Amino acid sequence: MSRIGKLPVAIPSGVTASLVGSNLLVKGPKGDLSVPCHSKVNVTVEEKEVVVTRNSDLPEERGLHGLTRTLIQNAVDGVTKGFEKRLEIVGVGYKAQVQGKDLNLSLGFSHPVVIKPMDGIVLSIDPGNKNIIVISGIDKQAVGQIAADIRKLRKPEPYKGKGIRYEGEYVRRKAGKSAK
Repeated sequence: MSRIGKLPVAIPSGVTASLVGSNLLVKGPKGDLSVPCHSKVNVTVEEKEVVVTRNSDLPEERGLHGLTRTLIQNAVDGVTKGFEKRLEIVGVGYKAQVQGKDLNLSLGFSHPVVIKPMDGIVLSIDPGNKNIIVISGIDKQAVGQIAADIRKLRKPEPYKGKGIRYEGEYVRRKAGKSAK
């Protein structure tokens, strides 16, 4: 049996989970999320936990077992605590500004780049450090996707280290040209 999938997902107080068709609807203080449940796994909602089981030991069903349990756990964590990714801007002249809900980035292009967030995603600048972009929301997948899309605009380059990187990300530096 899957080591991850066999663990039940605990539902904290203030959070409700209910099966609606083939989706699990999770409601909490920060919002509500819907988790699609595959037909090859069984999801049952008990009093204070959600249990995921599978029908057989086929490789596909074993993979779906752990995946479904993790998606449900992420939904419960999202509606209670939320998720956050932090990006760091490194480079002379590179800056970020928040205009309404949009993020306006100056990254050395001839024009500013405007990022419009998805529903449920909040883009902000860290008040202590103007070079840190904070992406937060209740959907882990959406937060990670927006962070990856912003990072893709200017990946950190290996010679000077300029670009957008995740906070704490190590950028391996290369030596430049050397004289003979």
